[in-house]
Amino acid sequence: MDAIREAITSGDFAPNQRLVEAELSEQFGVSRAAVRNALVQLTTEGLVERIQNRGARVRAVSLQEAIEITEVRMVVEGLCAARAADRVTEGERSEMREIGEQMQQAVASGDVLGYSEINKRLHALIMRISGQETACAVLGRLRGQNVRHQFRLAMHPGRPSVSLPQHLAIIEAICAGDSEAAEAAMRAHLGSVIDTLPEIGKSQSPRFTTP
Repeated sequence: MDAIREAITSGDFAPNQRLVEAELSEQFGVSRAAVRNALVQLTTEGLVERIQNRGARVRAVSLQEAIEITEVRMVVEGLCAARAADRVTEGERSEMREIGEQMQQAVASGDVLGYSEINKRLHALIMRISGQETACAVLGRLRGQNVRHQFRLAMHPGRPSVSLPQHLAIIEAICAGDSEAAEAAMRAHLGSVIDTLPEIGKSQSPRFTTP
């Protein structure tokens, strides 16, 4: 199941792509029963939908749903940023600041994909520092559902230059141990994502990384 989930959340399987049990069984080297069970579980997670008489396919998420998902992320990731500010260690401060420097270098060099990958690492680090396991599980599921719109946002012209100072503000607030500022900075960042999503509603989508 993890391999199929990863293929969906990484963008290897496109929205509305049919998921044929026999093909998945051969691709991942598991039994059809295991594939069937995985598809049932992924349906409950909102990554797959089953169409009567047509089998399973990767569930496509509308723009409105993508906005709603990001609104939920704004609340949950805001909480995690606040908790991270309360728990951050000196070593983690150094790690976060190093990520901030790498993000600046990527933007300066125009490395959009590199910036996006570093961005993903930053969000993952904040989740880890926060110690909020339930929140991390919820966010993992939400990001998986929102994969198509997240990649489009990451590739939107000028987006890295907009999000960079937002991420640096998050980093500085967490490193300063200021939980209120950290939560506010995270919510402001994801509010900016919500504002930008309608602009990229008609762009095309290859692969994804976190906005």
